[in-house]
Amino acid sequence: MKPTPFSTGRRAGTAALALALVVASGCKNFLEVAPQGQLSEDAIRTDPAAAQKLVDGVYNALYFGGFGPDVNGLQNIIMTDIASDDGDKGSTPTDYGDALTIDNFTATSSNGTVNNVWNGYFQAIARANQAIDKIPLSPAADVLKNQELGEVRFLRGYFYFNLVRFFGGVPLINGVPAAADANNPALQTRASAADTYAFIINDLQFAADNLPAKGATPVGRATKAAAQAMLAKVYLYQKNYQKAYDLTSAIITGAAYSLYPTYADIWRTVGNNNSESIFEVQTGVNAACNNSAVNLYAVCQGPRAGGKGGWSDLGFGFNNPTQSLADAYEPGDVRRAGTIIFINPTAPAGQRSVGTVLWDGFRIPTKDSVENMRYSYKAYHSRTKEPNCGNTDYLPKNVRIMRYAEVLLINAEAALQIGNAGAAATSLNAVRARAGLGAKAATLATIWQEHRVELAMEHDRFFDLVRQESVMPGRIVPIFAAQGKTFAKGKSEIFPIPQPQIDLSGGVLTQNPGY
Repeated sequence: MKPTPFSTGRRAGTAALALALVVASGCKNFLEVAPQGQLSEDAIRTDPAAAQKLVDGVYNALYFGGFGPDVNGLQNIIMTDIASDDGDKGSTPTDYGDALTIDNFTATSSNGTVNNVWNGYFQAIARANQAIDKIPLSPAADVLKNQELGEVRFLRGYFYFNLVRFFGGVPLINGVPAAADANNPALQTRASAADTYAFIINDLQFAADNLPAKGATPVGRATKAAAQAMLAKVYLYQKNYQKAYDLTSAIITGAAYSLYPTYADIWRTVGNNNSESIFEVQTGVNAACNNSAVNLYAVCQGPRAGGKGGWSDLGFGFNNPTQSLADAYEPGDVRRAGTIIFINPTAPAGQRSVGTVLWDGFRIPTKDSVENMRYSYKAYHSRTKEPNCGNTDYLPKNVRIMRYAEVLLINAEAALQIGNAGAAATSLNAVRARAGLGAKAATLATIWQEHRVELAMEHDRFFDLVRQESVMPGRIVPIFAAQGKTFAKGKSEIFPIPQPQIDLSGGVLTQNPGY
């Protein structure tokens, strides 16, 4: 079945009843905005298909990107990859100061990127809450309504999981506020991180209990395994290793997923929804060309022409793999070439037949033709060998959120932590074998190293480093010091609460330490 986007209407979602809390919207009267798409309660009560449109509107929030509210676009990438030791800001040295300060751990509460990510995730949560509020009105059978609620609560759990990792405890909004409650301090007060995690676990457990298995639902929709895998990841962060192990073991023994044989192809159109795909953002091509892809996702990370090579510019040049990442791979690891575009440093200017040739035959002629020496291959979308509709802002690049390889690595770490070294080695070395490498003993060091090179440039490294620091204190500061960056313990683990949101809350929202 060919994957398709979840809406045939505007990217904003034809059915998304996008009411939101003041702290989510950045606008005091956002609660008074009419529902988008004009999907009435009468339609929901009488048409069993109407509730699914609400669900589709929540999926479509995964497309938020560009330079506005962001969930999976450039600004999310800045706060994940670029904030880590795997990615540098890239582009030109003076371009995009908000990204540079995040890269250097000097961001303040006025940083626009941080504010847009906050807005993007809370607007996505607002859509989820609208759907959760209205789906029970549907005349559909209870089992279908619970499945739809499971999809939405999986997505809401994912949104909150990223928020708590970005900011620590955040306001927990479990419903649609009445207009009279727009300025209710209770709705703008931050929960603790522990309470936020409990909220996430509750959502993901509901999803795991009510979602169907792979094959029993259209390709691209959340499944039971997607909820189990995300829940296992949450438990890994909570150091509940037994539950993380049990959940990932259930996926492994279920045998519905397997490692895709060709690593580099995972991020190409041919690899969309492949055998190891557990959850990914679906994209497609249609006439509108702006409602079925993450805004600017691929192009923002593409090679940026320096003006000397005479070739077409492929992108903005952001999120360059670091030298540290390039050096992290073992000899013979196929993932290095599948992850990083290396610009030939020795090609003489003018030798058009020499340079970097990409998998589709596109040639980047010389080192003088680009701004940077490394780019993300996982973000590259071919203009000639993969489908697109000519609008590079909306290249149809599926974004991989959860892969079977990550399930194996969660399983390996959890198994090791509960004393099952044999299971840890089995899962670890399955991942290594696909990479063309021999077996290794399972230790925290080898599992964490494998996690880095397997999932590099997939927007999780910063979070993972912070998590690892909580397990092994003293690890993170030297990693960033080696790159000339100062990571401040007790501050840099999370980002500042955006000052515009504090102002809109009348000071109810409190700032994180150090900001």
